[in-house]
Amino acid sequence: MVGSLSQSAGSGERPIELIDPIDSAQREEVCAETARYVAKAGQLLDYEFPAVPVEFDLSGTTAGMFKVHGKRQWIRYNPWIFAKYYDENLRSTVPHEVAHYIVHHLYERRRVKPHGPEWQAVMAGFDADPGVTFDLDLSGVPQRRQRNYPYFCGCQTHAVSSTRHNRVQRGKASYQCATCHGDLVYLGDQGPVQYQLL
Repeated sequence: MVGSLSQSAGSGERPIELIDPIDSAQREEVCAETARYVAKAGQLLDYEFPAVPVEFDLSGTTAGMFKVHGKRQWIRYNPWIFAKYYDENLRSTVPHEVAHYIVHHLYERRRVKPHGPEWQAVMAGFDADPGVTFDLDLSGVPQRRQRNYPYFCGCQTHAVSSTRHNRVQRGKASYQCATCHGDLVYLGDQGPVQYQLL
């Protein structure tokens, strides 16, 4: 089923047709392809790597992500981007994320660059393109939208992203205006604002 979402209400723009995420059969195929690359790395390196869990819970503009939290390791895929560019993601995103998993498993206690020579060597073993990003049209893919919060500096009002706003509220950061160098002060919850974004 394809839904629609208006980019900006009342702007006269046509609604965006939202695409559906990949179905269960395609998810199984992605999981099998992930396992195939893990097994291929094991053959290349003469090592038996444990299976890596796969989740299809990623959203936004990122197609895939290898995640580590404590002892837990897993790969996250974006089912909407896979739906739009299925073959491209099987060819590129799956080996890309599996290579991160393999490098983490091999060099867990050492610091290695995410797309450094170790990762590139695994990608070469997979005969996969070591490109880090792709430039594809993501219209129809649901996007995360950050809320903006109104802050004032003395010369103008600024729209501060929720990430920066939360840092200020926790006392972890403060921000200054690039024009007058005054400290930004939160104006309170006045809803969405349309001002200069920091």
